[in-house]
Amino acid sequence: MAIKFSEKQVLDRIYFENPWWETGEIDTFYHNMKKREYFNLLFPLVKERGIKRALILMGPRRVGKTVLLYQSIQELINEGLKPKEICFFSIETPLFNGISLEELVNLYLKTNSKTTKDNIYFLFDEIQYLKNWEVHLKSLVDSYHNFKFIVSGSAAAALKLKSHESGAGRFTEFVLPPLTFQEFLKLTDNESLIDTTWVEVGDDEGNFLKPHYSSSKVKKLNDKFIEYINFGGYPELSLSEVMKSDPGRYIRNDIIDKVLLRDLPSLYGINDIQELNSLFTYLAYHSGSEMSLDEISRNSGVAKNTIKKYITYLEAAFLIKVIHRIDQNAKRFKRANFYKIYLTNSALRSALFSPISAADPLIGNLVETAIFSQWQHSQNMQLYYARWNSGEIDFVSLHTDQKPLWCIELKWSNRFVHKPHELKNLKNFCLKHKLDNTMVTTIDIIKEIDLNGIQVNFIPASLYCYTVGKNLVTRKNEKIKSIDDDGIPPLSEIH
Repeated sequence: MAIKFSEKQVLDRIYFENPWWETGEIDTFYHNMKKREYFNLLFPLVKERGIKRALILMGPRRVGKTVLLYQSIQELINEGLKPKEICFFSIETPLFNGISLEELVNLYLKTNSKTTKDNIYFLFDEIQYLKNWEVHLKSLVDSYHNFKFIVSGSAAAALKLKSHESGAGRFTEFVLPPLTFQEFLKLTDNESLIDTTWVEVGDDEGNFLKPHYSSSKVKKLNDKFIEYINFGGYPELSLSEVMKSDPGRYIRNDIIDKVLLRDLPSLYGINDIQELNSLFTYLAYHSGSEMSLDEISRNSGVAKNTIKKYITYLEAAFLIKVIHRIDQNAKRFKRANFYKIYLTNSALRSALFSPISAADPLIGNLVETAIFSQWQHSQNMQLYYARWNSGEIDFVSLHTDQKPLWCIELKWSNRFVHKPHELKNLKNFCLKHKLDNTMVTTIDIIKEIDLNGIQVNFIPASLYCYTVGKNLVTRKNEKIKSIDDDGIPPLSEIH
């Protein structure tokens, strides 16, 4: 039975959640936090009032959505907005249970002597705790033309599904992925491990400066890369030694279990939660490996038709990402019997099992997973892996006409620097598709060689991971010319 709270109790909570009404500043806890690179992408959408749409900030749990909202509030105040013209509600607060969004809006207007003619910002955090939130939000957008509505939520699958169903033309979606390796280094005050130089290059449109990244401290950078693989996708976990000492407790209880036990079952009517958990555990352990439905079913004990549904659900929840296979001719298979599945955040695996070391036999898969996670920050990701009877290529990017743009081999080894002849699959694929350069990652060696007319750039995996994430987010922020049209950094610009 729902508890009926008094209006005074609700108002007291609203005042508690909006301290800037009195102080002009957000809570010190949030005020002192460094901004993610994504703040500069989100804030223009927060301020935008010309288009009558609500802004929906969605993404995995614990990647910093609430912090971004608070930092946006402070920035609005810094730019001259009156503190009382910004109202924040945390919808998961029990006191707000059973109260509609419109009732909360009207309570704010009544308390602060505001009218519908005023330009007010309303922020609703953890919106998924309100049943039929999308209907409520659409009604507010249609009814209150001077108000800007911003909501966030961690039940990403539910938010995206219901946003598409009910919010056409009313909602703008903004997805916040886990930290890039570059953001992790910046957040932990280690970006000084990267050396940046600017090189002048030219094209048909003229000359411009292009960043070139290197490191004179690759050993220390690798130490941080391993730390990132184990803990780095989550801002709080990255900064807390206490949480790092027991990541399983933090991530499993606060992130994985809430998604597997609550978000997905409530959205899709999943009854056998143990079966879903068994599948996810299997997929997490084998992140970066090629899999088939038959193999997954045999090893997880889950029926093949059920696996298909669960994979769709887990992808919608931003826990995993599936990439498909092409052959040596860069053609998709008619029947997608095999594919690779990656965790969207390598720290999920560390939490389920244990943190991994640089010498672990499975480190290669986790390096690949961490690098793959950087491409979540591209809006036009067209990544595949190539495999045929006698060979394999880890990542291939295809143009819209299905022709390869570039390919790369991801290794946690220096072996191929000394034995480049063993890269025959990579060489043959490049020759077949007229690619004159390619890349192979290493542990700590930077080198460039000529392999039968193909320029092979060897680069430490940690430096490559940094560069991809940095370039993709920089492109979003600055639209710089050092990244090509499909959002993927060209090989020639990241070696």
